Amino acid sequence: MATTDMAEAENTAKSSKKPLILGAVLALVLGGVGFFAMYSGLFSGGNHDSTQTASAHGASSAHDGAGGEPSLADIAFVPVDPLIITLGPQSRARHLRFKAQLEVTHDHRAEVETLMPRVLDVLNGYLRAVDVAELEDPATLITLRAQMLRRVQLVTGTGRVRDLLITEFVLN
Repeated sequence: MATTDMAEAENTAKSSKKPLILGAVLALVLGGVGFFAMYSGLFSGGNHDSTQTASAHGASSAHDGAGGEPSLADIAFVPVDPLIITLGPQSRARHLRFKAQLEVTHDHRAEVETLMPRVLDVLNGYLRAVDVAELEDPATLITLRAQMLRRVQLVTGTGRVRDLLITEFVLN
């Protein structure tokens, strides 16, 4: 009786692995098909045909066909006044010199220039609050840039500032 129980237990164990393996193989195949479909552009959302039709009829606008992005002629850069941040006594450097430019469209250039004192205030406050060890780490610049861009976008409003370009970041 004990041998029949053991045989049944072994058969159950062997058959329970089959659906698991089949599911894993099926998941890999479907994942590969999904990746290929997205990579090849099969699921582009229908924008491809409408932009080709518009360009075929000679329609022109300030935007190109890549998801509503402005064309190069519509981009403007607003310089941010240089900032000099005094670092704490635990730092090897004494000051941080920071200069940047804000990428905007021509439509929003005047609005962003009007809000420049707020932009300077938020950047100055953020850079003073950042730990000195983070400022000295070269890999942190990407994170700092993203954080500053988000703060500038909150100050200027939605859709006005597209990017923050750091032109000078010097510790001395």
